[in-house]
Amino acid sequence: MAKRDYYEVLGVPKNASDDEIKKAYRKLAMKYHPDRNQGDAQTAELKFKEAKEAYEMLSDPQKKAAYDQYGHAGVDPNMRGGPDGFGGFAEAFGDIFGDIFGQQRGGRGGQQIYRGADLSYAMEVTLEEAAAGKDAQIRIPSWDECETCHGSGAKAGTSATTCGTCHGQGVVQMRQGFFSVQQTCPHCRGKGKIIKDPCGTCHGQGKVKQQKTLEVKIPAGIDDGMRIRSAGNGEPGTNGGPPGDLFIEIRLKKHDIFERDGDDLHCVVPISFAAAALGGEIEVPTLNGKAAIDIPDGTQAGKQFRLRGKGIRGVRSSYPGDLYCHISIETPVKLTEHQRKLLKEFDESLKKGGAKHSPSTESWTDRLKSFFGA
Repeated sequence: MAKRDYYEVLGVPKNASDDEIKKAYRKLAMKYHPDRNQGDAQTAELKFKEAKEAYEMLSDPQKKAAYDQYGHAGVDPNMRGGPDGFGGFAEAFGDIFGDIFGQQRGGRGGQQIYRGADLSYAMEVTLEEAAAGKDAQIRIPSWDECETCHGSGAKAGTSATTCGTCHGQGVVQMRQGFFSVQQTCPHCRGKGKIIKDPCGTCHGQGKVKQQKTLEVKIPAGIDDGMRIRSAGNGEPGTNGGPPGDLFIEIRLKKHDIFERDGDDLHCVVPISFAAAALGGEIEVPTLNGKAAIDIPDGTQAGKQFRLRGKGIRGVRSSYPGDLYCHISIETPVKLTEHQRKLLKEFDESLKKGGAKHSPSTESWTDRLKSFFGA
């Protein structure tokens, strides 16, 4: 099936701004998210993926430019019109005709534009914060215009000059027979200008590195290893190129009581030998307070009790997970002589009762006899 036009998918005109494209995608993503369309999840998933693909292409300046010029052939490497197909030849011929007609490519004044690099930030959160969500503030590096040179990069009283190698284009042409190959100018590094006397404050960069505070919303249910994307908060682009993004990676701190497994929680609950034998009600912790569970008499070590809905509701879940309490029977230590005497008497009374008090031990003894052929 032929792909629909990306602008048609998002319902925006071809001259739509970045904000209009983003708003259109968010609206469709909310409408067709599979979790919100349980009745027709398959159709919703297809429309959701279609909108996501359209947004990924149109939100990237380079991919958008290729799509506007060549359509789907310009962005799909599996089609003949992609970078390795006739699109590559068209670009090569474009370079030749550009030399003839004086065509310029790239950013301001023909300079090559480059997207800024993405940044990564590791944020530690507690289990309680991950479950409930939180608003946090982080300090990240930012680049501000140099106040000394006002962004020119040149020393006061001087100015940048046009690069004599690329004549301000930021790129140079390397001819190979009939074709020409375009590459970044090695002299000005794609800027198109040369700063002979750089500013002493920013060293010719036109910008200085600072620190800024960023508000970050941690969604409820986020898990270890998940990332939050903050668009446009990465490193700035070159020659007017778009900035990169900031990716905040979540690191879940080790909890004193609980271990998380997806939306479920696990904890070990130690109880006394007497409590396990006699049974009764015990209190166990949850993220929202205390809960009670009934321990039947004769409970064995490793017994698991499940408390429904006492886990965590994940960011993509419709309902919370469960809490699993694993029983650990604690052996008494540092007994007094009187306690040791009572315990021996108790053990003797159990032996007189036979296998009914220790069915697992009796079964184990029988298996040993069978194994050794006794």
